[in-house]
Amino acid sequence: MTEQGVRWTAEQVLALAPDVASRKAGATLGGAGPWSNTGGSASGSVWGWCKGSGGTPYRTVVDLKGPAYTCTCPSRKFPCKHALGLLLLWSAEGFGPPAQAPRWAAAWLARRADPADRPAATAGPGAPADPAAARRRAERRAARIGAGVTELEQRLADLLRGGLAGQEHAGYSLWEETAARMVDAQAPGLAARVRELGTIPASGTGWPGRLLEECALLHLLDRAWLGVGGLPEPLAATVRARVGVSGAAEGDAVRDRWLVLAQYDTVSPDGRLTTRRIWLRGVATGRAALVLDFGPPGRPPGLALPVGLALDAQARFRPGSAGLRADFGERFAAPEPWPRTPEAISTGAALDAYGAALRDDPWLDSWPVVLGPVIPVPGERGWQLADVEGTSALPVTVAAGRSRSGLWQLAALSGGGPVTVFGECGHRGFTPLTAWAEGSSEPLALG
Repeated sequence: MTEQGVRWTAEQVLALAPDVASRKAGATLGGAGPWSNTGGSASGSVWGWCKGSGGTPYRTVVDLKGPAYTCTCPSRKFPCKHALGLLLLWSAEGFGPPAQAPRWAAAWLARRADPADRPAATAGPGAPADPAAARRRAERRAARIGAGVTELEQRLADLLRGGLAGQEHAGYSLWEETAARMVDAQAPGLAARVRELGTIPASGTGWPGRLLEECALLHLLDRAWLGVGGLPEPLAATVRARVGVSGAAEGDAVRDRWLVLAQYDTVSPDGRLTTRRIWLRGVATGRAALVLDFGPPGRPPGLALPVGLALDAQARFRPGSAGLRADFGERFAAPEPWPRTPEAISTGAALDAYGAALRDDPWLDSWPVVLGPVIPVPGERGWQLADVEGTSALPVTVAAGRSRSGLWQLAALSGGGPVTVFGECGHRGFTPLTAWAEGSSEPLALG
């Protein structure tokens, strides 16, 4: 699955929980408070002591390559809440440089080791010790997801059969229950989309149309998963990633000077997970990259990169993410301010770029674009960003959970003149995130 150095997200960890109660109990142990003697090895294992109700702490070990778990607690659940808490703590903070496992953890890891794999250097780092066992686990998970998808399809059919009008007063609890069922089915991507569905009836005028659109996209994803074996591999990888079956980055490794174009946080509808989105562009390659970091309940994400810095680093791109999702690899120098405004394109070219990306990922909400030179135009029917020639414009949207004050910041920066704007271009319009005044390399992050 992964090595100790490539951390999982909190959602990937919580998807391992055997039931809702374990997920909640594990989340309460995801902080450093009850833990001591934590560590991880380069070969792919983490361990720690968790303080319990008795005088002796529970000793927990996780083999990330399985994953497989052991704990001295009496729980019969697999994984137990202590294993989930240890993984959440590791996903949020890491455990420092790789270390040698202590004797109590090494003994269990040694019993798990397959002697036939020890001399097999050709297997490569991070390869599963038992490919047949890994395949069986993948098949079991696929079966669980398939059952969850079938249940979700029935839920969507019931919703449409009963009509959308009553959803405005139905409340959020049923959606949360459905999302929990998707987590139990080990499909965190579906769970996230279901939670988003639950927020639409309270989103204001026009919500029935938006709810119907999102239901159609979710239905398309369900049908794609049920037929994933017959899809071309790039599209199949996209479907797996959208459902939530994604491992470590395995795609292209690209070294470049990565310019930080934007950084902002979103919080899940249940308030348990903070997601930090960091948009980057390679100075030499021009390639866009999206780095995500996650904060488990009560903790902010750990990665922070101020807008306007450039970082000489290697980025490894994940399959099935429209060529955008990346993880940082080796960093070769400290971040430094970038002295130039990024290259920009017209509004028409931005729409063309988003349309081309939709061919590879029909569920793509938006595409990163630097527009310019454009002029922000307020209006009774909403704001627009217009090309300076006046030939075309894009409607401006405000991302959920963000203030409209960013639009007035943009207008103040423009003063009626042209600006360069980075943001997300999607089917509802353009969401501005960062702007540069004409002739200036100093970015303004729009609040």
